[in-house]
Amino acid sequence: MATLILPGEWIKNWEKSGKHEFVQLCKELTEKTDHGSEIRDIQAALYELCWQVVQGNLKLDLVTSVLGDMMELREDMPSILADVFSILDLETGALEEKNKRDHYTQLVGACLIFVPEAILKERLDPETLESLGLIKQALQFNQKIVKIKTKLFYKQQKFNLLREENEGYAKLITELGQDLSGNITSHLVLESIKSLIGCFNLDPNRVLDIILEVYESRSDQDEFFLSLIKSYMCEPLTLCHILGFKFKFYQEPNEETPKSLYHIAAALLHHNLIELEDLYVHLMPLDANIVEEHKRDISEAKQIARKLVMVVLPSEKSEDKEKDKEKEEEKNEKPPDNQKLGLLEALLRIGDWHHAQSIMDQMPSFYASSHKAIALALCQLVHLTVEPLYRRAGLPKGARGCVLHPLRNKRAPRPAESFEDLRRDTFSMLGYLGPHLSHDPILFAKIVRLGKAFMKEHQSDGRADVKDKMDTLLSCFLSIADQVLLPSLSLMECNACMSEELWGLFKLFPYQHRYRLYGQWKNETYSSHPLLVKVKAQTVERAKYIMKRLTKENVKQSGRQIGKLSHSNPTILFDYMLSQIQWYDNLIVPVVDSLKYLTSLNYDVLAYCIIEALANPEKEKMKHDDTTISSWLQSLASLCGAVFRKYPIELAGLLQYVTNQLKAGKSFDLLILKEVVQKMAGIEITDEMTSEQLEAMTGGEQLKAEGGYFGQIRNTKKSSQRLKDVLLDHELALPLCLLMAQQRNGVVFLEGGEKHLKLVGHLYDQCHDTLVQFGGFLASNLSTEDYIKRVPSIDILCNQFHTPHDAAFFLSRPMYAHQILSKYDELKKAEKGNRQQPKVHKYVAACEQVMTPVHEAVVSLHPARVWDDLRPQFYATFWSLTMYDLAVPHSAYEREVNKLKAQIKAIEENPEIPLNKKKKEKERCTALQEKLQEEEKKQLEHVQRVLHRLKLEKDNWLLAKSTKNETITKFLQLCLFPRCIFSSIDAVYCARFVELVHQQKTPNFCTLLCYDRVFSAIIYTVASCTENESHRYGRFLCCMLETVTRWHSDRAVYEKECVNYPGFLTIFRATGFDGGNKADQLDYENFRHVVHKWHYMLTKASVHCLETGDYTHIRNILIVLTKILPCYPKVLNLGQALECRVHKICLEEKDKRPDLYALAMGYSGRLKSQKVHMVPENEFHHKEQPARSATPANQQNGPGSTGKPATSTSKTEEGTSEDSDRGKDKSQGNTKPVNKANSAAAKVTTSNGNGALNSTKAVKERDDKEKSGKEKKEKKEKTPGSTPETKAENRREKQRDERAGKEERAAREGKEKTPKADREKVKAEEKNSKDDKAKAGNGEPVEPSRDRDAVKESKSKEKGDRSAVAGSLKSPVPRSESAESERDHKRRKLDSHSSPSHSSSVKDNSNEPKESTSKHHINYNSVARSKSREREMEKKDSDNTQGRSKEKKEEKDRKDRKRDHAVSDRETSQESKRKKDENGTNSSKNSKSTSPSCDSPLLAEKEKSKRSKSSSKEKAESVKPERTSSGGKKESRHDKEKSEKKEKRDSSGGKEEKKHHKSSDKHR
Repeated sequence: MATLILPGEWIKNWEKSGKHEFVQLCKELTEKTDHGSEIRDIQAALYELCWQVVQGNLKLDLVTSVLGDMMELREDMPSILADVFSILDLETGALEEKNKRDHYTQLVGACLIFVPEAILKERLDPETLESLGLIKQALQFNQKIVKIKTKLFYKQQKFNLLREENEGYAKLITELGQDLSGNITSHLVLESIKSLIGCFNLDPNRVLDIILEVYESRSDQDEFFLSLIKSYMCEPLTLCHILGFKFKFYQEPNEETPKSLYHIAAALLHHNLIELEDLYVHLMPLDANIVEEHKRDISEAKQIARKLVMVVLPSEKSEDKEKDKEKEEEKNEKPPDNQKLGLLEALLRIGDWHHAQSIMDQMPSFYASSHKAIALALCQLVHLTVEPLYRRAGLPKGARGCVLHPLRNKRAPRPAESFEDLRRDTFSMLGYLGPHLSHDPILFAKIVRLGKAFMKEHQSDGRADVKDKMDTLLSCFLSIADQVLLPSLSLMECNACMSEELWGLFKLFPYQHRYRLYGQWKNETYSSHPLLVKVKAQTVERAKYIMKRLTKENVKQSGRQIGKLSHSNPTILFDYMLSQIQWYDNLIVPVVDSLKYLTSLNYDVLAYCIIEALANPEKEKMKHDDTTISSWLQSLASLCGAVFRKYPIELAGLLQYVTNQLKAGKSFDLLILKEVVQKMAGIEITDEMTSEQLEAMTGGEQLKAEGGYFGQIRNTKKSSQRLKDVLLDHELALPLCLLMAQQRNGVVFLEGGEKHLKLVGHLYDQCHDTLVQFGGFLASNLSTEDYIKRVPSIDILCNQFHTPHDAAFFLSRPMYAHQILSKYDELKKAEKGNRQQPKVHKYVAACEQVMTPVHEAVVSLHPARVWDDLRPQFYATFWSLTMYDLAVPHSAYEREVNKLKAQIKAIEENPEIPLNKKKKEKERCTALQEKLQEEEKKQLEHVQRVLHRLKLEKDNWLLAKSTKNETITKFLQLCLFPRCIFSSIDAVYCARFVELVHQQKTPNFCTLLCYDRVFSAIIYTVASCTENESHRYGRFLCCMLETVTRWHSDRAVYEKECVNYPGFLTIFRATGFDGGNKADQLDYENFRHVVHKWHYMLTKASVHCLETGDYTHIRNILIVLTKILPCYPKVLNLGQALECRVHKICLEEKDKRPDLYALAMGYSGRLKSQKVHMVPENEFHHKEQPARSATPANQQNGPGSTGKPATSTSKTEEGTSEDSDRGKDKSQGNTKPVNKANSAAAKVTTSNGNGALNSTKAVKERDDKEKSGKEKKEKKEKTPGSTPETKAENRREKQRDERAGKEERAAREGKEKTPKADREKVKAEEKNSKDDKAKAGNGEPVEPSRDRDAVKESKSKEKGDRSAVAGSLKSPVPRSESAESERDHKRRKLDSHSSPSHSSSVKDNSNEPKESTSKHHINYNSVARSKSREREMEKKDSDNTQGRSKEKKEEKDRKDRKRDHAVSDRETSQESKRKKDENGTNSSKNSKSTSPSCDSPLLAEKEKSKRSKSSSKEKAESVKPERTSSGGKKESRHDKEKSEKKEKRDSSGGKEEKKHHKSSDKHR
């Protein structure tokens, strides 16, 4: 109690100053007028003083005198002092110290003088009174009090019932029911009521009850009655009980609680006259019952949903039972009202949100608002709350809206003036309302419009100080959208306007927020409320009904039904529709057409549902066989393409999904991007393009659109613009490109481990195709600035983003074109006045400015040694140009223009078309025609400029110091092969570029070598391609073959386009290029031999691939063969060999691998149709008839001939040039330190892709041999299988061979005579070369292990032919075991290298200048002259002479056998044909091993002479390639080098000369 403490000083000096100070304090306190608080202060002061006495700190008499003086200060001072005594009485009574209690009783006793006894008797305990002597006995006193109280309070002296005192109650009712419009106030009426109670002894509680009854009937007079009840002093609990009795009365069945009672209860609660907790217990039903009812509702709803989803066949019995149940329910008494809900509604009506919220909190969520009356009441309250803000911010222009009168209730929630005010009450009200906002669409629209207004403010207001507030409000609006707006939309009956209104708000959210909302709506909202559970089930049932009946014919009607259903529950509908599409892809077209009645919101929800379906973790994206992508994914992808193209749906989410999947290393979903770009931009990616389409694709954009695609996709302008905008707005263009480029290798190396090879290839193709398609879209749709701004430079792309080079250039190429054109335009504008400089020069200047940084940038892409063979300028030019730059497709332009003319004509002749439409169509066609012609003209000018630029650049493209072989290797490796499999147009481009480089007479570029390398090594490239890459590779080979075929077919064309071109030089002279001597050029007939060799090489590679049995090899080679069918096979026997192998594939794969079977059958059919265009070999290239050939024309060579040595020229070439080549590889491998510059002598290469021959001596030999070889071959071609003249022919041939051998030797001897001085030098150098001997040793030719195995196999199969074949298969040179194993090891290495230009990995780059050539060559020769080598050669010579007599016998046997075989050959079965093929290829393989190693020119020479004496087959083999390979050899040598080498070789040839004479004598 004490709030005032007396200072200790006062107590100590009480008599001196303390007493005076205390009195003064009390006087001040009594003078203060503070509405009752002064009494508390005086009480506290007196309490402190008395407490000091009780403690014994002050004497009793001193205090008593002060208290006596105090009585004069106030009238009620005795009463105040008595209050203090009563408190002390309680406190001291509880203390254990007896002396304190004694002090207290003494103090009270001393104060009896001035405190009346009556007051003390009221306030103090009876025991205290007894001890003071104021009463005799405490017990009696207590009994007396009880009696008096009973008499006072419990003896009835008032009337409770109206009939007991009807007059008084009648007057009371009259008083309360009078007209209150005048000056009558509640105070006046209260006085009258008091008088009536006093006069008629009315029971006050009964009076209160009647006041409430009257108030109930006059509930409009709130103010009067509430103030009356307030002033009619009664306890709140009493009022509560009376109300409780009233509510109790209506809790019987079939009773209805009147609204007026709810109203007065609400009003009393609102004005705090009663407490909610007190009243709540009187209301029914109990909370537990409400919860139970709610659970029951949910389970019933779920059951109904289950019934709707399940397929039930209703029987009559069950129907009857249901009817009976319904009747019973009707009989049951209606349950009493829910009084809690009635009170809640009344509270909401008067605006008492605080109490209403308390009641709603007691119930399950949304239980209260599920009752329409409460929902509407709450909606009305929200209307009133948001009205001012809505008027200010949300009302659309021109709308008036109905005016709402605010509640007169001052305690109702305050209306919101700003968005911040909404947080006070409005958001929580909406939260309690939940899905039942659907009852008031107007309020729904208002909230949505407020959301829109807020979002606009949020987006425009970027101040940092309000950012947090704004973000909080944003999250509130998102919560409202999630918990209120979307669920409410579900319960609205197909209200399209609300859906559009809501989209107005949603489109302002980023798609991440929207999709989150849709996800909640679809997956969680429908399970939160019984009503929504039912709605979901009904929607699914309705969706099933519509989808069952949807066809192409009734799209319009079904579309309207779908639209109607989708306005309210799009997520459920689309989920079902998508599940159907995943099963039945034929639904896609009708479904897409039927979606035209959807609202914008529904389209957005559809996009979300598609993404969710795609991302479904439970669905496998591969079929069970793990080789193909699942059909459901393919269906969804094609739906995406169609839907996003046709309807204005935002793509950002879908594209981001694909991007995220790529980031995660998953490439399946690229299928979606591919479809979307194809449909929206009209850009198709297919390797099945016709040649006309491909030609159109090399033109401008208009020509591409008109003639480049299968489907004429019209009106893509808007959809492609949409796609472009999304990519730019969300910064997805470059990330998608880079991710796809990186993912190509990811498919193989990261994803590919566990997947089937076929699937890996398919995914790789999909990834690559989509990249090409997407890059094409960006290039054609992005503006120059946009493109350049987004694509980084080539070195950043490759080094920083690890983009593969082909993809990086693909992305950069449009940028270069843009930049060059814009720079060109700048220069033209800058020098408009100055007409002197022609436009072409400006273009070249523009190119230089743009491309110079690129030339510098590309240097970092490859190791420095690469640029010793290729110039960065050449590399960048190759990669930066396209077919558009190289040639104008005039025929494609003409074709499209003619089509349009035909269209115009057809329109004019069609009488059914109305005139205005005719006019429009004609105008469109004419405009297109003009556009195409303008585009053609523009391209023509552009191509002329580009060709002029290339003419100026070409001299700096390739370095003279580098070996032709290495240059071509690098060109193939880094330029041609990567690009030819990039796209179909790139395949054509690569072929055309090679032709262009040739036509431009580019110095140091060997066209022959380039073509030879392309056609010779196709096994490795074919094997490493995917399916689509095979299509492109085939197209590339086809284009290359077209050029070759054109040159081959006509001497005039060849002489015009090839003769006097540096690409067809066979010797390069160091004195500068002067067009070449006629002798240095490859003549027409030799070129035809070379082409035949290429055809043979293609056949051999094809047969090899077909015989592997490997799926990829067979599939790829069949695709390539199908592509090159127009140009190959042209030779009859090669065609037959192929046909045989393909037929075998058809038989083998029919039941095993149906896709291979289909490919093989397709090719087989087309091959047969091409047969009429094939020619015999002697027509394809000039052949002499050989003297001793018993083989019919159709079996002379090719992999089809069984058990016979290869007789055709092509085989010979392959045997000589290819194997000597392989030997060269090995020798170079062995003599790396010495042999860098020696590769300058490389010749035309063969299937292994290396230089053919190294020694100069061999060149002359082969020239001579060539003549005799040609004659032999032609004779062989012409000789029928079993003529009697054969023996005579053979004898003549032997004589001819011997003559040829002598001539060769004579020529060689004349060439090799060496001055003595030079010989001396050589001896000195021999010593230096001893270190290299070990490295270069074992140079004799060795059969590769694979070839040997093949030989063994063929021998076991064809034992009868063994002796005949032996002569051609055996190597006439004994081999040391170590040399054999070492060589085998190297050969394996070479064979296992899968790069198209694998040989480059074995060879050293020839980086050193010409001067070093001579030094290296001397070393090289000195290595060849090592002693061990000499011994080997002597051995070989002796072996050779011994083996000659055997060979002659074998030769005879072989001829006889051939004759027999030719007769029986036509009856051979498929099996024997297969054996023939194997043996044919094996013998061709073996012929490689007979070619001498290029380590030593002498060895090569000896081998030549041996071969001239060996079997006629082998002699025939050494014919044609002589010219070819010599041509190739000459191509890679300059004059200066040649002369230097010749001198050194002559000087070092003394010893060799003697040996040579020995060997030639032996041969004779």
